[in-house]
Amino acid sequence: MTWSTWLVAPFITSVFFVLGVFTLYSVTFNWITSGTHSWNINIEDDTLNSWYGVLYMLVFVFSIQSSVVGTSVSWEFMNFQLIAVTFCAYFLNIHVPLYSFVPIVLVYMVFNHSIGYWQSWGHAITLMFFFWILNFIRVRYRDKHNEFVRYMLVGISFGGILWFWMRLKFHITWLTFAQEWIYLIIFEILLYMYISMLSQDSAIKVRLARLASHDTLTNTENFSAYTDDVRQMFDQSHEDGKPLTMMMFDIDHFKHVNDTYGHLAGDRVLQHVSMVTQTVLDENDTTISFYRTGGEEFNILFPGYSLRETETVVRQIFSAINHMKVNYDTDEISISISVGVSEITDDDKSPMDFYNRVDKNLYYSKRHGRMQITVD
Repeated sequence: MTWSTWLVAPFITSVFFVLGVFTLYSVTFNWITSGTHSWNINIEDDTLNSWYGVLYMLVFVFSIQSSVVGTSVSWEFMNFQLIAVTFCAYFLNIHVPLYSFVPIVLVYMVFNHSIGYWQSWGHAITLMFFFWILNFIRVRYRDKHNEFVRYMLVGISFGGILWFWMRLKFHITWLTFAQEWIYLIIFEILLYMYISMLSQDSAIKVRLARLASHDTLTNTENFSAYTDDVRQMFDQSHEDGKPLTMMMFDIDHFKHVNDTYGHLAGDRVLQHVSMVTQTVLDENDTTISFYRTGGEEFNILFPGYSLRETETVVRQIFSAINHMKVNYDTDEISISISVGVSEITDDDKSPMDFYNRVDKNLYYSKRHGRMQITVD
């Protein structure tokens, strides 16, 4: 129809069809991940990408094949299927053990009425090794020189073998064999270029998102991330009745550090304090969240922790930082912190009520000699 009506070659429409399929995948996957984040569903994006990618491509392959299944031209959509396999194995990097791949291939062969042909068995075994080798080179040679060359060598080699099995089974001419093999190579090149473009765009978005939520100096989360998280944790705590505790601390006499040693020295102190604090948190519980919310002010949220349960971690941070020496050029800077800690209560009507009470405890510590912890 595309040729007879619009004078557009089928190959051209096939290119746009394949790119459209992957564009739809990208759009729907982004929609799903946005939904899981909004609904606070605890599933990693990589895991979701793997499961959704397999399901999407299986639906795609079985759907397009259903129109020609059992006919003498059931090979016509094989390039689309090989591109789907390449997408899952290489670009989604979905790991499917060979023994798990067998049932999928058998179901497809039954569906396609090809299980009784020895050529189809040869094709199936070749396809499984094609998938496995794509997985292998993706992991082994990712981000290395000549990555594209390795990808194309595998795609061209296995593409030729897979089409040769089709020639044996359907007795297609050498000309058709060569055309389909060349079309597959072109599809593989376009797929690599297209996914690389999407990946670059995704990497930029990830970087921008990180810049929006993280402090570039200390690599901690920033005030914007804190406000989003404390609102969510506050609501969750009131809904399920689980405790939530906050620790807030300031670096004592930080202005004196800047005035005496310079702002670069102050930056070094902030970085060192952040690094030590994050190390303590990582050794205890990675669900505890750490933020730089002001110049020398830091907040830590303990979801699911009562005031008593935070005591050990708070003391470890307090002890690790106080009297810590930070070297800057030839100077040795002694630092200490003042701390306020409190647990959410039923009287807290908003996250700001919670914050103000912790802040009040912090300033009590600062007004009464500094380098101490105030808890209520």
